[in-house]
Amino acid sequence: MLISLTFENLALIEQKHIDFDDRFNVITGETGAGKSLILDALSLCVGERADSSMVRHGCDEASVFGEFDISGNAQVIAWFEQHDRKLEDETLLIRRKISNQGRSKSWINGVPASISELKSLGSMLVNIHSQHAGLELLKPQFIVDWLDRIGGFGDLKAAAKTAFHHYQTLKRQADDARSQSAQRADRMALLSAKLTDIEPLLLVDFQEIEAEYDELSNLESLMREALEAAVQLDNDDDAPSVLSLLGRAVRICDNNAQSSKTFGECSQLLVLAQEQIIDAVAKLTDYAERELPDAARLDELNGLLSLAHRLSSKYHTPITELIADAVYWQDELDMLSSLPDNDTMDAKVLEAYQAYLVAADALDQARIQIAPDVCERLEARLVPLALPNARCQFSFNEKPVEHYTAQGKYDIALLFSANVGMPLQPLHKVASGGELSRMALTMQVMAADDGIGAHPTLVFDEVDVGISGGTAQVVGELLRTLGKQQQLLAITHQAQVAAAAHHHILVYKEHGEHTKSQIQVITDEAQIDELARMSGGVNITEATRAHVKSLLADIRHADKMAQRGMAT
Repeated sequence: MLISLTFENLALIEQKHIDFDDRFNVITGETGAGKSLILDALSLCVGERADSSMVRHGCDEASVFGEFDISGNAQVIAWFEQHDRKLEDETLLIRRKISNQGRSKSWINGVPASISELKSLGSMLVNIHSQHAGLELLKPQFIVDWLDRIGGFGDLKAAAKTAFHHYQTLKRQADDARSQSAQRADRMALLSAKLTDIEPLLLVDFQEIEAEYDELSNLESLMREALEAAVQLDNDDDAPSVLSLLGRAVRICDNNAQSSKTFGECSQLLVLAQEQIIDAVAKLTDYAERELPDAARLDELNGLLSLAHRLSSKYHTPITELIADAVYWQDELDMLSSLPDNDTMDAKVLEAYQAYLVAADALDQARIQIAPDVCERLEARLVPLALPNARCQFSFNEKPVEHYTAQGKYDIALLFSANVGMPLQPLHKVASGGELSRMALTMQVMAADDGIGAHPTLVFDEVDVGISGGTAQVVGELLRTLGKQQQLLAITHQAQVAAAAHHHILVYKEHGEHTKSQIQVITDEAQIDELARMSGGVNITEATRAHVKSLLADIRHADKMAQRGMAT
């Protein structure tokens, strides 16, 4: 559920925070006021394309901040787990910035996120039905998923998907084994030879070997340098050493510590430095007096390095990459060694395929059986939405065997005709934008009525295109009904639709030195004034206001009657 949006320098909006209701939110305003900016901001939050034109003129960047309540949303929780992200509470915060150069940055709960991550997460949060962006229901997968939701086929669908993926996995393994069978022995011999070659280097840390050889090869010189360093720090000669000079400084500071706090502090620091230098002298002295390198150890290290250079030259690969490659060689050798014979694999593939066919048939037959009833219910709901002659029918066309999928054996499409005498055709070919919007709304209401409504916030952009009067009132009632099941936002130009909202958001322009779009939640008289403007235009009469009040009263009465019905 969308809790709030915060805008900063987005197009005509300078800075604004707006809260949303968890039911039906309506957005109204005159043409050009900036109503679509709310949808633009929401779209940015869910990974849609950013454009530099969205940045307010004269500003370096624009930002949008969306707050979502994800309590009980198993999909979102699973998404966080899959992406190794922490989810500390049930509030999700998404932030998006756009520069006037067109660059974009995103954050999820304060952690940087890619646009692809934002998109995949956003699809679980918001479902936007727009006249200009193309409706979800034009996608074949949406139709199939909707039919499965209405039918309650979740378990059948999951069983078919699991069976199909199991079959596909075994088939790939069988195909790989068959294609590799002729070369398998040669490949295993080659991998074994490579691993035998490099085995001595796998038992040691090659970087440590290089460092040890470098040190032991130069040990005599390093011992002399250590002795020289120790003498410079501390010696019994007349020449001053670091420790003797440091001792003088300590005495000077001690002698003046009573006179100045600074001398006392410095004395403590210098004593600490003395202790550290004494430790360093001891370590350098020990190093200078160590035994000369063991010739046998040097030979062993030299042998390992020589082997490394030889193998690097033999395989034309840096030794560090060879060592890393050995992991993959071993994995491949293990895989080749564990592959069963072709006959065994073929038997397993056939068994898995038969199991998939059983699961797919169960799912497809359930869909075919329920489809006529679903279409009848859909047609009945479209009648009051100015589509009295609408006809719907699901088509089921079996795919070629090689094209069976986890979704089943059939291509499923929703055929539609809005007019008498016109043939049924695929929805996307014949439905107008207004018809698509009403169809989408009706389908969402049906899903909600079945108690299986989608989790995302539903957004309808100008759902009332092509309707008016009594049809608009029916659309408003449908939206209000749907809003009781899940959160939705709708931009509308129809007073009958706006009056049905639980939460009314008004967008208007404010003209000053610079034009700004303002957003505010309106109630009571302000809401009546806006609904009257939508009903009567510029000249608002008392009759118009009375009509609006009557609309609002009818809605309140309908709510009371519904509550009484539920109580009984």
